[in-house]
Amino acid sequence: MTKKVAVINDLSGLGRCSLTAAISVLSAMGIQTCPLPTAILSSQTEYPSYYCYDFTDKMDYFRQEWKKLGTCFSGIYTGYIASVPQIEEIFHFLDTFQTPDTFLLVDPVMGDDGMTYDMYTSEFLSAMKELTARADVITPNITEFCLLTDMDYNTLQNSSLSLHQLISCLKDASHTLLTAERAKKILITGIRFTTDDGIPKIGNLLLDGSSHFLSAFPCCDGSYSGTGDLFASCITGGLARGTSLTEMMQTAGSFLEKALADSVKEQVPVNEGVNFEKYLYLLH
Repeated sequence: MTKKVAVINDLSGLGRCSLTAAISVLSAMGIQTCPLPTAILSSQTEYPSYYCYDFTDKMDYFRQEWKKLGTCFSGIYTGYIASVPQIEEIFHFLDTFQTPDTFLLVDPVMGDDGMTYDMYTSEFLSAMKELTARADVITPNITEFCLLTDMDYNTLQNSSLSLHQLISCLKDASHTLLTAERAKKILITGIRFTTDDGIPKIGNLLLDGSSHFLSAFPCCDGSYSGTGDLFASCITGGLARGTSLTEMMQTAGSFLEKALADSVKEQVPVNEGVNFEKYLYLLH
């Protein structure tokens, strides 16, 4: 039977991110995607103009109707969340559908490059910490990891730490997240470093308390919309299929490396996201 995953995220008409990315990736991986929108936008928010319809007061209708139908999910994946009331709606959803056999992946979208997004407040951070405590896997970037663990982002980024020292610092800080309600794995995305022979790379670091695994690929010029959504969607699909996280990190990295290189070659505007569609076959 085809696995079902509930994906709680926004739907953006332009920008190849959020639900557009998740539905494409999970479908290519043979997973049925059941979208629950948090907001519906004409385009992702980096565009100079966009329309946004807040879906908060409609979210519980999905929960009620899916419960009436006796729906069960192999997994639940949360992405962009616009407010504390939306996180509260997600708690209701988890109370209904999260079981010991249902994994939860939380992509704690709050900021990037040391800057927080518009929806971020101290109340939002507290609610997000509660949500990540219920997750099996979380996929923060370094900015979001620092927010969740109360680390200072600037100290971490501005110091002359070697890659080994950086990983050690991240491992030490991760223990506050690992002692939560469910056994958790932390997958920190977008770690930029330079190899000993001068090659710039970007990596994703898996921490589970006892060990770590770094998957790294050559850096590409430009920061494109939706790459984090594509990566988290790949990891979600891997969890649903029973693929190991380390194997799925490598597959997702290769998929994104090709899509990014193609986008740079084609000079795709960064707001449009990456040319990932022609590389979905790598995820079959």
